[in-house]
Amino acid sequence: MKEFHETRRRGEPSISHRLVICLRDVSHVMRGLYEGKGSQKRVLMVLEDLGGTVTQRELTQRLGIQPGSASEVFAKLENAGAVTRTPSQEDRRTVDIALTEAGLARAKEARAQRARRHEEMFSCLSEGEKQQLLTLLEKLREDWSSRYPAAGRGHGYGHPHGHREE
Repeated sequence: MKEFHETRRRGEPSISHRLVICLRDVSHVMRGLYEGKGSQKRVLMVLEDLGGTVTQRELTQRLGIQPGSASEVFAKLENAGAVTRTPSQEDRRTVDIALTEAGLARAKEARAQRARRHEEMFSCLSEGEKQQLLTLLEKLREDWSSRYPAAGRGHGYGHPHGHREE
């Protein structure tokens, strides 16, 4: 305990402060590596996950983006030949969005790129270090999800695999 107080007197940040700064910096880098909730690549991957065809309303909700933003992305994908939009047979107020063969190919390539990026992101760690980091982060996530529930809303705590689809 004496060492902690001596360190603090010299103006050096505490280990907790340094951890927060490192987590913030890692978070910024991760955010920069991803296209965003409404990116074309993510839309295609989510469509593939959902079986290739879904209503525009359902897809917009799944992506967590505003309807206007969604319409713009869907129109770009349709113009690029990656999806088709047709009036829904069940609900005439909405549109069905379906992957085309070209869209499916793009979704598979985006998924492969993401897998390569994930491997690269942790390439400086050994398998043992990756497991240790994962164990510690899961412990933090579990504690923080109950300690700070409002802060976690919309950030993956409810995802079926414990993480957001990015």
